[in-house]
Amino acid sequence: MTRRTIVVALAVVALVGGLVAWGAVWQERSTDAARNGAVVDVTDSGTVQREVSTILTRVLAYDAGSPDQTRAAAEELLVGTARDEHETLFASLLERAKDQQLVMDVEVQAAAVQELRGDEATLLVFLDQTSRRATDQEASVAAAQLVVDARRDGDTWKVSGLRVL
Repeated sequence: MTRRTIVVALAVVALVGGLVAWGAVWQERSTDAARNGAVVDVTDSGTVQREVSTILTRVLAYDAGSPDQTRAAAEELLVGTARDEHETLFASLLERAKDQQLVMDVEVQAAAVQELRGDEATLLVFLDQTSRRATDQEASVAAAQLVVDARRDGDTWKVSGLRVL
C-alpha cells in the first residue's frame, strides 16, 4: 500500500465515522421524548403545571352565594370543549345546589405534565373536592383524577379539555 492509499483510506474511515456519529445524534434528538417539552423543558412544564392547577381550583370551586364568580372564571380560563363541558356541569350544579346552599372547594393534590409540544400540553391531575351544605353543615370529600388539555394563549395557559378518569 502506498502512502496515498493509506491517507485516502483513513479519510474515508473518518468521514464514515463522522456520518455515523451525526446520524446517531440526529436520531436521538428526533425521538418522541426529545421533542416532548414535558421531558426536556422544566421551566415551561412548571409554568403550565402551576397555571393549570390554579385554573382548576377557580373553575371547579363553587359557592351558591356567588355562582357568578365560577361562571366568570370559566369564561376567562376555559376554551373549546372545556368551556362547553363546564357549562353543562355548571347548569346541573345550579339546579341541585341552590336549595342546599352548597359550597365546594377544590385542592389540587398533584399535577404532572405528560406532554408539552409548543403551545399545547396534556396533564394528569389529582384533586380533592370538598363540599359543604349550609342547610345542615354536612360535608363530604371526593377525589378525582383528570386528564387536562391546555393551550397557551399569549403569555397564559387556558384549559381546553377535561376528561375524568
